[in-house]
Amino acid sequence: TKDMQMVNISLRVLSRPVEEELPVIFKDLGENWDDRVLPSIVNEVLKAVVAQHDAHQLLTQREEVSRMIAEQLNERSSEFHCILDDVSITHLAFGREFTRAIEAKQVAQQESERAKFVVAKAEQLKQAAIIRAEGESEAAELISAALAMNGTGLIEVRRIDAARDIAQTLARARNVTYLPSSNMLLNMGVGGGH
Repeated sequence: TKDMQMVNISLRVLSRPVEEELPVIFKDLGENWDDRVLPSIVNEVLKAVVAQHDAHQLLTQREEVSRMIAEQLNERSSEFHCILDDVSITHLAFGREFTRAIEAKQVAQQESERAKFVVAKAEQLKQAAIIRAEGESEAAELISAALAMNGTGLIEVRRIDAARDIAQTLARARNVTYLPSSNMLLNMGVGGGH
């Protein structure tokens, strides 16, 4: 190729002689004219056309490359009184190094996409944490304002609810549980309420 890549191309060529020129063909080239002419002109044209394109173009512009090969083969085969009914690329493969390079590039692109995803996910988690913290801060401010305005009655109700939940959990437990008498929310006398 133009970028010095090795390429293996299989080409299907359907040909026939110009009927009126059969005597000239047999006289000049012999009965096996197609075995003598077609392989040499096909190789010549293929090398010429492929040398004008790089590997990427051969992959992405395969139809155009096939058309160029067909046009140039038709020109060359007409010199030998041969008609080409169909010319098409049936197989296109590159060397191992190029194939490995393409695979490495794809892996690198996938890793890049994965890294972008991880960064985006981290950014979303950061935003969620910020929003959660702002919400908790606002809730704490509202609770402080409500307590300042209305007293500590809500805290006492929540302390009683928490003590009831702890007592129910302990009552359902099969094991014997010992609790210290201080700082367990069960001492209802804290805060002035009984």
